[in-house]
Amino acid sequence: MRQHTRSAADTAVDSAVDPPAEDQYGDPQRDGQRRTLLGRRVPRRLPVSIVVPALVAALPLAVTFGVVAGSVGISVAETWRILAHQIVPGAIDPTWSVAHERIVLTARLPRVLLAALVGAGLAMVGAVLQTLVRNPLADPLLLGVSSGATFGAVLVTIAGITVAGTYSVPLAAFLGALTALVAVYSVARTSGRMTSTRLILSGVVVGQVLQAAANLIIMLSGQPHAAKQVMRWTLGGLGGSTWDMLPLPAATVLIVLLLIAAQTTALNVFQLGDDMATGIGLHADRFRVLMFVLISLAIGVMVAVSGPIGFVGLMMPHIARFLVGSDHRRFLPVATLLGAVFLILADLAARTLASPEEIPVGILTALCGAPFFLWLMRRDARRS
Repeated sequence: MRQHTRSAADTAVDSAVDPPAEDQYGDPQRDGQRRTLLGRRVPRRLPVSIVVPALVAALPLAVTFGVVAGSVGISVAETWRILAHQIVPGAIDPTWSVAHERIVLTARLPRVLLAALVGAGLAMVGAVLQTLVRNPLADPLLLGVSSGATFGAVLVTIAGITVAGTYSVPLAAFLGALTALVAVYSVARTSGRMTSTRLILSGVVVGQVLQAAANLIIMLSGQPHAAKQVMRWTLGGLGGSTWDMLPLPAATVLIVLLLIAAQTTALNVFQLGDDMATGIGLHADRFRVLMFVLISLAIGVMVAVSGPIGFVGLMMPHIARFLVGSDHRRFLPVATLLGAVFLILADLAARTLASPEEIPVGILTALCGAPFFLWLMRRDARRS
């Protein structure tokens, strides 16, 4: 039988992200909390075996609600009959109207699936970004990464650049996101140190500059119709989603998720600091660059198909950590599923709250995320 051994470093890492029962201090029955080896108190967590199946079950329910709800009422039973007929042609007699079939298959289902992909992608990269910069307030929008992707996408769209064909806009958004992320990190990390305040301020400044540059390009484009469409797109929305828009974000989210999942142990080490990561054998700078590229790729694709949607990458990782703890092997899949469910429901609200008008979903996520951000700031201030 093969015998498994563990090093002291591995034990320290696991204890930091998932403290064992014997490392409790005080009365756990009294305060329901426990300490890590780093001395931090964390609340008791829910078993992943409960949380993940619950979210997996919630996802098709959210998809169903997203497809059923709208200005034209379609029952749940009819919706699933239409989907079953598409999956297994001829298995069910088509007793529904052609109009209802088109609404379900052409107008609503692609939009709901795109919302799930974008929400999952934003939550995933937000979780990794918070680990890489070791800042609980990190978010692609707050750090200016989404603004960089927006600038690249707007520049290519207004200028009519089609060097990479249909992938020109996602490629430009990726390059813009990567440039912005590197710029923010370089500005914030002076003299080898980086504080939360400096990181957020750097992100706000870089983001505002890039957003202003994108708006200037739109205003000077001399194309009123195109400028109006791009301006609405910059608010973040999923209107006009089609089946052709799904393959690229689906492939991107899947590939990036698999690559990040393969690095969960390294991400756990990264939470302990660069010195600990280097001592265990991880090349911190090289690993950070690799993760920055993956994050920028995902953000670029998400922004290209939906515009900049903020605060999903801020809220979902924190909720996931609260539910299952800080171990990336557990909270990353939870955060990804939470992001998918959340954005489906947020987009549903965006379509129905002011019907027949549609609210850009980026506005609703900002209304949810801004109070959450302020709460995080107050919580961190109390801990300090």
